Amino acid sequence: MAQTLDIKIIEQLRDIKDLTPVSREYFEDWNIRVFNREEYACKNYLSPNRRDFYKILFITKGIGLFTMGANTYYIEEPTILFIHPNEIISWRNLSDESAGYYCLFKKRYIEQFPSLKSILERYPLFNDSQKSIVRLNTSSTDVIDELFTKMHQESLGTGDYREDSLQAYIQLIVVETMKAADFPKPAVINDELRHVYHFFQLLEEEAAHINYNTPLRIKTAKEFAAALAIHPNYLNAVLKKHTGQNVSTHIRSRILEESKTLLVQTDWPLQEIGFAIGFADQPNFNQFFKKNTGVSPNEFRKSFKNKD
Repeated sequence: MAQTLDIKIIEQLRDIKDLTPVSREYFEDWNIRVFNREEYACKNYLSPNRRDFYKILFITKGIGLFTMGANTYYIEEPTILFIHPNEIISWRNLSDESAGYYCLFKKRYIEQFPSLKSILERYPLFNDSQKSIVRLNTSSTDVIDELFTKMHQESLGTGDYREDSLQAYIQLIVVETMKAADFPKPAVINDELRHVYHFFQLLEEEAAHINYNTPLRIKTAKEFAAALAIHPNYLNAVLKKHTGQNVSTHIRSRILEESKTLLVQTDWPLQEIGFAIGFADQPNFNQFFKKNTGVSPNEFRKSFKNKD
């Protein structure tokens, strides 16, 4: 299961963050996946341009901050987003609601269907970042929701024509989106939301380059607040208001996610994983991991190896 990589450096760690919670599906050979956001809500993430898949994100309920390149969009109405593999993106949940769908399909998938490739090249949705986010009216939302519902049902099947059907649904979704053609301008956000986003941006900057040679430097609420030049109590208050969780909870969750990914994606010794995410010794890392997951790091790693 785990890849044997450079014992000190892992370059592709961030690629895993665009998918659903760490699962065996990450490592399966797939061409296309369709997910219901009520079951698999998009988690907070920042993804660099190293993906090998396209993504269509259809949001019918939920509030969040979406960033593509240098542009940030405050999303609170039905919206559909078309994400090219080369775009640097981030998503921050600002509510507990989540509805809609998202679809992932590999670059190689497009090459298998000339008609799909043609329509993706013809329209700007994946090729112009200024036209990759489309706000939907009620009529467009209903039509696209029906297409995604059928597409999701088809994705669960195993018939001979399954992938032919799925790529046809993608084409229909692209055409229906172009009919709406309401491209919102990047959002103007208030100071509170700006602090929330800057916190997550800093948290990702800290976590994105985690390696044995570059371990996590700051990991407390006080340290993050100091780096953002605001008071810890204020940072806690705005995060609690807009996300429902305080600073320490977000930091702990992020460190835990990175720990799980390193355990599954590498063969690093536990001591080196613990050091990389900011623990001076393995016992403290073991205690942190077991307290938050109910199993030891070694048990967690073995559980994935046993699924092979």
